Amino acid sequence: MSGTVRLTAAQAMVRWLSVQMAEDGARFIAGAWAIFGHGNVAGLGEALHGIGDDFPTWRGQNEQTMAHAAIAYAKQLQRRHAMMVTSSIGPGATNMVTAAALAHVNRLPVLFVPGDVFAGRGPDPVLQQIEDFTDGTVSANDCFRPVSRYFDRITRPEQLLTALPRALRVMTDPADCGPVTLAFCQDVQAEAYDWPEAFFTPRIWRIRRPSLDQGEIWRAGSLIRAAQRPVIVAGGGVHFSGACDDLARFAEAHGIPVVETQAGKSALHWEHPWNFGPVGVTGAECANRLCAEADLVIGVGTRFQDFTTGSWALFKNPGCQLLSINVAAYDALKHGAEAVQGDAALALAALGADLRDHKAPPPLDLRDDWFARVDPLTLPPANANSLPTDQQVIGAVQRTVHNDTVVMSAAGTMPGELHKLWKSTRTGDYHMEYGYSCMGYEVAGAMGIKLAEPARDVICMLGDGSYMMANSELATAVMMGVPFTVVLTDNRGYGCINRLQMGTGGAEFNNLYAHARVENQPQIDFAAHASAMGAEAVKVASIAELESALAARAGKTRPYVIVIDTDPYPSTPHGGHWWDVAVPEVSPRADVRAARENYETKLKDRP
Repeated sequence: MSGTVRLTAAQAMVRWLSVQMAEDGARFIAGAWAIFGHGNVAGLGEALHGIGDDFPTWRGQNEQTMAHAAIAYAKQLQRRHAMMVTSSIGPGATNMVTAAALAHVNRLPVLFVPGDVFAGRGPDPVLQQIEDFTDGTVSANDCFRPVSRYFDRITRPEQLLTALPRALRVMTDPADCGPVTLAFCQDVQAEAYDWPEAFFTPRIWRIRRPSLDQGEIWRAGSLIRAAQRPVIVAGGGVHFSGACDDLARFAEAHGIPVVETQAGKSALHWEHPWNFGPVGVTGAECANRLCAEADLVIGVGTRFQDFTTGSWALFKNPGCQLLSINVAAYDALKHGAEAVQGDAALALAALGADLRDHKAPPPLDLRDDWFARVDPLTLPPANANSLPTDQQVIGAVQRTVHNDTVVMSAAGTMPGELHKLWKSTRTGDYHMEYGYSCMGYEVAGAMGIKLAEPARDVICMLGDGSYMMANSELATAVMMGVPFTVVLTDNRGYGCINRLQMGTGGAEFNNLYAHARVENQPQIDFAAHASAMGAEAVKVASIAELESALAARAGKTRPYVIVIDTDPYPSTPHGGHWWDVAVPEVSPRADVRAARENYETKLKDRP
């Protein structure tokens, strides 16, 4: 019969996590990001110190951004591995709520372990404690409940015997995958318990491939055979299930064009004959026209967010039907879709067997016309004295990529421009956080990608607005010796939202510094700032200089930041689709009234 071992609850947690293995033989939870404070320094801090390299700890600069690094790590590894993030109680914990929301929206695994108040309540109210006047069980960590796939508050040591396996079950289940929060009361962390030694037996967590219902396959096959203009919308689930090659074979065998969401981009090589490019609000004309005319839209691993569907105005064919292949029933059944619930790779194989030699009628191919329109936008400016555009910056980066390059971004101008213009040549070479469109993800995310795949050439593209929100993990990357390249476009404000403001009839207000209530226009030396944190940094004055600077990135042993001033106004004029952003019904401004009239027309056009 197994014996017991006496450990604190915190020691038991980290020891148990250290022997939870992925299928490749490495730890599923690679280690812990930690910023210590009261609520986790004495309990978890001592436990993490004691376990050492068996469960390593890394120090971040901000709770939110170190969690972003953990999330990017999991995303780049297609959810096969994850990380833990721990904080103090109070503001340290609530700093992580934004990151938890990001992970929840994107269905990504991360283990949040915020410190919590005393379970015994002896010293209540403790420093930083939120007191609910009507509920004594509430703490600040209850903010994590709506943004966690599983939430638990550890008020007794032995609760870990069930809470920890539940946590890993969620993080390794494709259908339920997402963030887990174990709010860990600080007195409980330090409390000892006699743990069964069997609890610490190493375990391998295998990623399930949910099986299929044959009836759903038959119904889906019937819809595809009856369709004259089918189109496949490839989402992030194609990557998570490792189904990129399966998707290519299916499209080739049955002649069905593929369009890619932000999360699905790079599922197919940009030159693949059945890849018709990006879809939706930031989509290509060739892709969006296929979707507008489609009589069957086949979603594979997509949650059909509004940027993908053009706020559900993209699919204009009156007879259009929706077929959704997804591991999660919640996503598979959206908008009355005919559902195939299960793993994407298995589903495509089963559908292929059902369809046999069926081929759809050939689609209208407008890809050459699309590239003829947009490729010139990425060339260097004819006037060397003009400010470059974001499209021209993207072109410079594209011309310097290697086979192992990953381009990444998150919010602002770059996601839309990259979705339209970036030419993916390898699965996983495009890493975009656009489910939550979270400014501040970029620098930390680039570090997480590089930790996940050290051999990859990681290029982070972001604007000055995102950099100002969250740049401190540059210092962490310097300390850890994690090199990646940052291309920082300085348009002196929030250029993307300024364009949206103008597009909805609004006056330019409070987005660019030039239109904000500031006495002195800021003159921020971003290269000097990055250098002060230990990065290597340079400011360039032209696209040619940018390309030269990018060519010098090889062999860097620390973050390398390249700053370039850009024009905040131009965006790719081709492609795209209407996006439902509500315009005021009443305004004294004629521009707003005109925008409202156009808005109401668009609403009527929505099927």
